[in-house]
Amino acid sequence: MDFLLPPIISFMLTIISVPLTITFAKKFKMLDNPKTRPHPAHTQQRIVPRAGGLPVFIGIALTMVLFIPFEKYTIGILAGLIILLVIGLLDDRYQNLSPYLRLLTQFLAAGIVVCMGIGISFITNPLGGIIRFDTNPQLMLLADFLAVIWIVWVINMMNWSKGVDGQMPGVITIAAIILGLLSLKLNVFHDPTQVNLAKLSFITAGAGFALLLFNWHPAKLFPGFSGSGVLGFMIAVLAILSGGKLATAGLVLLIPATDFAYTFFRRILEGKSPVWGDRGHLHHKLLEQGFSHEQIALFYILGSAILGAAALSLSSSGKLFAAALIGTIILGAILWLNFFGDYSGQRGPDSG
Repeated sequence: MDFLLPPIISFMLTIISVPLTITFAKKFKMLDNPKTRPHPAHTQQRIVPRAGGLPVFIGIALTMVLFIPFEKYTIGILAGLIILLVIGLLDDRYQNLSPYLRLLTQFLAAGIVVCMGIGISFITNPLGGIIRFDTNPQLMLLADFLAVIWIVWVINMMNWSKGVDGQMPGVITIAAIILGLLSLKLNVFHDPTQVNLAKLSFITAGAGFALLLFNWHPAKLFPGFSGSGVLGFMIAVLAILSGGKLATAGLVLLIPATDFAYTFFRRILEGKSPVWGDRGHLHHKLLEQGFSHEQIALFYILGSAILGAAALSLSSSGKLFAAALIGTIILGAILWLNFFGDYSGQRGPDSG
């Protein structure tokens, strides 16, 4: 019951908040309208409320206050969530905020949470042993820098992975469950402090699943930049709390991570800014092949679940090998779809 009640409360608070958020979004014109805001990454022409970060923030923040001890790191998490929620709602409202301004606020939120004590104290060496950062001041600075980069990277990776209905909240839900199960595993064998981290992971999963229900195609509410910011931030922070679960999180998020890396470098090689959107993501290419929103979302969700289940049982070297092998396969599929997708896509009837 200790681990069931927090996600149930988070789920219910988010569910209750969604209809209010939809009304709020309509009143303040936080709407995704392709006619008034044309964007190359749009995948449908419906007018849908944004501001999905508001209900998940309410679900996570209030449940944290109820079930998680009020410590220094929880203050940092709440502060980071508030910053990302505010800038996210502003972007959901005006939809023309500079991506560089959004990036700056992400670094601010990440910097605050790291300053409040959430950092990478060690990583497991895949070749054996542990590499500690908390025994050397210079290494601690490097670890804090890497933690900030990790948090900002995951936030943006999740923001780039919400192109079809159900995609992003589905992946977040799976990732949070896996990180929670890993915390329970560590609690049993090594570290009793992981109990609260497991609760926090399941709280995040409860809010993510509630959003998924309303974001499933055809979506009644889009996550918006606020939703991807809040949920991506939580996954990134959970992955580094109390010693790193970065390898596990990286394996669970391998599909969106591979797509993110490819898209980032593709845009740079094309002479474009990596922060400006286009239709080159994996989900866009799958849509062009004739897959539906539901099928693509299920591909991401089931893929994350399978990789997460593997991450719970694999050693560090096994995770590295699996990530390299499966990442190469995913990258190969992305390259095929980008360069040869026209030959394998669904064709219309022959006119002759």
